[in-house]
Amino acid sequence: MSATLRFDSIGKVFPGVRAFDGVSFDVHAGEVHGLMGENGAGKSTLLKILGGEYQPDSGRVLIDDNEVHFASAAASIASGIAVIHQELQYVPDLTVSENLLLGALPNWLGWVDKRAAKKHVRERLAAMGVDLDPNAKLRKLSIAQRQVVEICKALLRNARVIALDEPTSSLSHRETEVLFKLVRDLKADNRALIYISHRMDEIYELCDACTIFRDGRKIASHLSLAEVPRETLVQEMVGREISDIYIYDYRARSLGEVRFSVKNVLGDALSAPASFEVKRGEIVGFFGLVGTGRSELMHLVYGADKKKDGEIVLDGKPIKVRSTGEAIRHGIVLCPEDRKEEGIVAMATVAENINISCRRHYLRGGFFLDRKKEAQTADRFIELLKIKTPSRRQRIRFLSGGNQQKAILSRWLAEPDLKVVILDEPTRGIDVGAKHEIYNVIYQLAERGCAIVMISSELPEVLGVSDRIVVMRQGRIAGELPRGKASEQSVLSLALPQAESVAQAA
Repeated sequence: MSATLRFDSIGKVFPGVRAFDGVSFDVHAGEVHGLMGENGAGKSTLLKILGGEYQPDSGRVLIDDNEVHFASAAASIASGIAVIHQELQYVPDLTVSENLLLGALPNWLGWVDKRAAKKHVRERLAAMGVDLDPNAKLRKLSIAQRQVVEICKALLRNARVIALDEPTSSLSHRETEVLFKLVRDLKADNRALIYISHRMDEIYELCDACTIFRDGRKIASHLSLAEVPRETLVQEMVGREISDIYIYDYRARSLGEVRFSVKNVLGDALSAPASFEVKRGEIVGFFGLVGTGRSELMHLVYGADKKKDGEIVLDGKPIKVRSTGEAIRHGIVLCPEDRKEEGIVAMATVAENINISCRRHYLRGGFFLDRKKEAQTADRFIELLKIKTPSRRQRIRFLSGGNQQKAILSRWLAEPDLKVVILDEPTRGIDVGAKHEIYNVIYQLAERGCAIVMISSELPEVLGVSDRIVVMRQGRIAGELPRGKASEQSVLSLALPQAESVAQAA
């Protein structure tokens, strides 16, 4: 059967690094084709070529056996291609309707017909089973809701080839089920789909075929995924044996006195005052369904948002945290969930992103920056965290999501007096090999006496890494469980609304 989409010996080179070379595989109509590989293997770069953001340096892209050249994203879209990147593409100050119909807004004599736009979007969203307010501005939505908007945008364009890069990385279980239904409906409608995910369960549940990337090369293509053991895919991805991809290498350690206390903190996104504490060397995991206020609580604690009430105590002394700068000076740092918007400076280099906070320590005479120290710090953490980059001078936007995350971690590891580390979805969209490197950094920080707060939507991760788990539900802390008493059932019983918990039990 002729392929709807064919990559034929595709190669791409960036200054100082070969992204991939000689990549060939086919995607057929009515098929979901999975792409797997470690961060930096070339998967997202291939999608950018398909989407017209990059042009290949060698090889061909063919649609229905016809060679195509996409000089721009608009040309790719016009050819029936929709690429949904992990780092979402949207206009934050426009509404859901405006984002979904951008470039195709209904108009009369040049004036946008907002009523017709909202009516059309509301009808299409209802048909897809998606509950979103067409009038809501994108910046007011959660990351999960923004992800749903991007997926709906592709469906509204009626694309023939749809590529999704880590689409469930910020979705709740319920939103993931909606996405899976949409993917299956598209497959039944004879669309050709590419699906990138580091989650093995998703690949096996949705994909018919799968291609494995490693170090910029295609390692294997499996045309019938059902016949391939999971262990084979993992070994092909990382180049070594891994007996269990869910080993978190928990390291027990002695815990000290309470280092960090949050007392009755209240903000707009919380439905009740929140209190919790973390000891020296302790890792406290925060779990809850998407939209329960976990990130919002940490933004209040970190000074990114203004709190209405409450007190923060560090090493037994109340402190004022009215801004992120004050938090950092107290030794409190946060790695945000949204790397693109809140974590990296996209146009700056890897070295500049690593040193952006600790630069104040490299001033000579209060005015002159010690560039040598800055370079030494960047090189040390690039080597320590195995950041894949041709040099410290590479702009960070060219790095994979996992390597960007490592650079953000390096930024805070470079701080000389680190006391509290808040990690919001630290392994979102990151491959299994990079995850274990990040877990190792988390344990090292804890062993240094830091108080660690880790937010994660992956329940196995929270159970595997944490000494204690705090569960949030509907804008409030619903309870907490020590490691010895925490299980999937006990955590979910606290996380789910009461009616849903009863239904699950039944």
